[in-house]
Amino acid sequence: MSKLGQTLSQYWSRIQGTLFPQLEKELDPLTAKQQHLITILEVVRIEQFIPDYSGYEGRPRKTRSAIARSFVAKMVYNMTTTRALWDRLHSDKSLRRICGWENSRQIPSESTFSRAMAEFTETELPQCVHRALIKEAYEETRTVVQHNSRDSTAIEARERVIKKIAESSLIGEDTNLKPKRGRPKKGEEKAPKEPTRIEKQQTMSLEAMLEDLPKDCDIGTKKNSKGHAEHWIGYKLHLDTGDGCVPISAILTSASVHDSQVAIPLAEMTAKRVVNFYDLMDAAYDVPGIIAHSKSLGHIPLIDKNPRRDKALAVELEAERKRQKLLNWEPAEKARYNERTTAERANARLKDEFGGRMVRVRGQAKVMCHLMFGVLALAADQLMKLVT
Repeated sequence: MSKLGQTLSQYWSRIQGTLFPQLEKELDPLTAKQQHLITILEVVRIEQFIPDYSGYEGRPRKTRSAIARSFVAKMVYNMTTTRALWDRLHSDKSLRRICGWENSRQIPSESTFSRAMAEFTETELPQCVHRALIKEAYEETRTVVQHNSRDSTAIEARERVIKKIAESSLIGEDTNLKPKRGRPKKGEEKAPKEPTRIEKQQTMSLEAMLEDLPKDCDIGTKKNSKGHAEHWIGYKLHLDTGDGCVPISAILTSASVHDSQVAIPLAEMTAKRVVNFYDLMDAAYDVPGIIAHSKSLGHIPLIDKNPRRDKALAVELEAERKRQKLLNWEPAEKARYNERTTAERANARLKDEFGGRMVRVRGQAKVMCHLMFGVLALAADQLMKLVT
């Protein structure tokens, strides 16, 4: 067993052998869902990342640690709204005490929950806890991630689309300043080509790359598994997922941002948290700059070939696939590439079980905070599944 497996196994033995019996003495017999929640809360320890406000001037803040634990419970129970969470805390004694309130009178008002959510958004609390959890699980145990799978998923939001300002309107009324289309006239020099975002990212810091990505709510389009185009209003969540469906890094952008635009910043973010061997990506990431950047990090990029408009290449790829099927031979690279399903399973679990479809807040920052509570719970759950 690896060092990570040994560490998690010891952790699970302590939770199952010591914590559960102690809680059952004080609470009613624990259900499977309550045990699931307790395990996740014990793994993430989110209360350790909240400052102690005792002794500060002014009105004391009401039990921010318990509110943070309740937001994790909201993701685990896949609740729709904060109001549903608030009602459940008043009616469910065991859940209330697991979160940190002895009786219903101690539960703060809904407005306090909203203010706490705004504070967690500003301080990026779930992002910080998730980053610390991944570093503790992998870096301190010196565990290597073999396959890092990169993919994105649509996030529907209930807000208006932010209208984009056309670049021509920013130039002004002087039409001579507008870039001319087509071939230049005789004697004129062609204007230098504007570098793409991926080319710019080669020399940018991670903070600059994240700041450069569009974040406003807009309309996204993506082909589903059957090849049909699907449209949605909202955002797009980009995830790096390690072996065992453990989400390593996450970035939220506008829905219209192409997957390839986020590959390099996501790779930089992941490289600061774990060591991995292979980068697994679909055909949307088949860009020379992304391939070169992956190799510069010491990784082996395994990317599905994208023929784009090259019909001859598309025919050759299809012929090669048929030859491999005829010989019943699967290359080692293809066998490793099949591990990329971890990204799809992680996206599916986040949306079906950990609140990914229950986005009821507005604005990129709050949506990211909401989703990261789900990513945090999913990461803790998948880490414990490695040993249980």
